Amino acid sequence: MTVKTDLKNLTLPALEQFLQGQGKERFRAIQVFKWIFQKDACTFDEMTNISKELRRELTDTAVISNLEAEAVEEGSDGTRKYLFKLADGNGIESVLIPIEGRNTLCISSQAGCAMGCEFCLTGTFKLTRNLTTAEIVNQIMAVKRDLVRNPPTLPASAGESLVNNFDDDDDSDEHPPSPADIRNIVMMGMGEPLHNLDNVIPAIRIMIDGNGLQLSNRRVTVSTCGLVPEMERLGREIPNVNLAVSLNATTDELRDRIMPVNRRYPIKELLRACREFPLPGRRKVTFEYVMLGGLNDSLDDAKRLLRLISDIPNKVNLIPFNEFKGCGFRAPTRTAIDAFHKYLIDRHVTVITRDSRGSDISAACGQLKGRHVVD
Repeated sequence: MTVKTDLKNLTLPALEQFLQGQGKERFRAIQVFKWIFQKDACTFDEMTNISKELRRELTDTAVISNLEAEAVEEGSDGTRKYLFKLADGNGIESVLIPIEGRNTLCISSQAGCAMGCEFCLTGTFKLTRNLTTAEIVNQIMAVKRDLVRNPPTLPASAGESLVNNFDDDDDSDEHPPSPADIRNIVMMGMGEPLHNLDNVIPAIRIMIDGNGLQLSNRRVTVSTCGLVPEMERLGREIPNVNLAVSLNATTDELRDRIMPVNRRYPIKELLRACREFPLPGRRKVTFEYVMLGGLNDSLDDAKRLLRLISDIPNKVNLIPFNEFKGCGFRAPTRTAIDAFHKYLIDRHVTVITRDSRGSDISAACGQLKGRHVVD
């Protein structure tokens, strides 16, 4: 039995090669690519500007995969969590954070996670497998489809969220955002994106392709817990996306304890990779810092953090820990959060303390679990 090619796994150059292997002209690839990623075509019969013969050939050799949410939960602050059931029964989650029409979508790159960070609920589930390129981009396409059908309404009480940390204020080259637009993509959902670069890199190329999903590279952020060789590869192959580094500790002793990756790539080595990461223009590395009550939230920690990152173009995203059942950590006090924030701000560091958006639907940072759908 011939295995058909899922065209959503292919970047535009790869699609050109696929069609050229069937004796087709190069421009046909652009037509098909636009039908898939811009017009959300689910079948080849919808592609009315290509010949019936090519459509029949594609039907015989290829498929266009799709995802539809198995469940959607909406929080009191407008945050939406989407549960997707994959073809093999695995479940993954994506989170939409709406704020004044500037929608940010947090997507997953793996089913489960192998990194084992102690403070992350996803990390308590072992890695099942990497997501394919198609499964990564299909999260975006499924949520865009849902936004067209059901545009978000932002409660008046909704405040800052992670969108602020990755949203460029310069809108001179863009049209005003629509409520159904996805403005920012952050790869901060289930899994470690750099542990799946073979599929993540093609997915990003599809996202930022002018014939594909047409996202600005300024609006795509890749987060990592600190896989240093993979950071170097990402910088070589896609040097124009934003980098966020989940630091979370200012000493190797503590980071070894809460983030096992630090035993392979300690803080000194991680920060060297941050210094060498190719940042275009005035962009900065975002350092994510999950604040754990009584563990890493003191003024001494703030002072060490400043020393560690002072020679790297930086901004800091403070994330008060979201407690979950069975965890051994606690949330920081408001006093500790404010003092930490003020110390850095007073020393001219760009700092945002992230609101706990979506916590009432377990959609806040570190709460995704991608439960299996077996009913």
